[in-house]
Amino acid sequence: MHRIMKKIDLSPWRIRHGSACDLHDFSTQPEGPLSLNEDEVRQQTQKLSARLNKLQSKLHAANSHAVLLVLQGMDTSGKDGVIRHVFANVSPLGVRAVPFSAPAEAELKHDFLWRIHGKVPARGELVIFNRSHYEDVLVTRVHKLIDKTTCSKRYEHISHFESLLHDSGTTVVKCYLHISKSEQKKRLQQRIDDPDKHWKLQPSDFSDRKLWPKFISAYEDTISATSTKNAPWYIVPADSKPHRDLFIATLLVQTLELMDLTMPKPNFSLDDVILT
Repeated sequence: MHRIMKKIDLSPWRIRHGSACDLHDFSTQPEGPLSLNEDEVRQQTQKLSARLNKLQSKLHAANSHAVLLVLQGMDTSGKDGVIRHVFANVSPLGVRAVPFSAPAEAELKHDFLWRIHGKVPARGELVIFNRSHYEDVLVTRVHKLIDKTTCSKRYEHISHFESLLHDSGTTVVKCYLHISKSEQKKRLQQRIDDPDKHWKLQPSDFSDRKLWPKFISAYEDTISATSTKNAPWYIVPADSKPHRDLFIATLLVQTLELMDLTMPKPNFSLDDVILT
């Protein structure tokens, strides 16, 4: 298992604090250590998923730390797919997936992070955000619901918020699922052609596609402004679904391994236990 882990160095896809993010510098296709055939990818992902299950069990039992996985990306980039496949073999105990859509009327009466704070993981939990607080500096910016000054201030608020989470024992892992416009077209067409997938389609899928360059620019600015040492962004090549899943499974396992989690010991002596 550890030999598999060492084969994949994800640092080339991490945006370092203070670095500008240019998404054109990153391929949407797997490259370098990710260039494995699909059989190898599936085998490694299966082993990583089993390892993730054990690590998450330690996280839950230790009840001392938490993990927040943030998934962002253009429509059809695979946020739902990551949750289904990467966590397929992970016990649901201590794991939550939280989807975020447009804020409700009551939520709009509060600050933009108000609806987020109550959804973050408690100690012992691994929580996946399917979209997140970053929608409030992406969609709102592209559709001109906030001005440049407000957007910049929100970058600062987000960084402070994530710093608070880190200082409180929550490890924040942020992934931008990087797909090409041609791959999005293919996936949208598949949803159009499959009646069982019509429920996934929204008018915004098509209107936002026309604003592709503006969304890419917004993502670049957002990632550049909010990728920090303790809450870095990773650019995940996502045109290949199996390679996308391998990337995130690897990232989560590596993250949890570095936490050096241990199972807690009972608070009483087992020597005094007599089974009858």
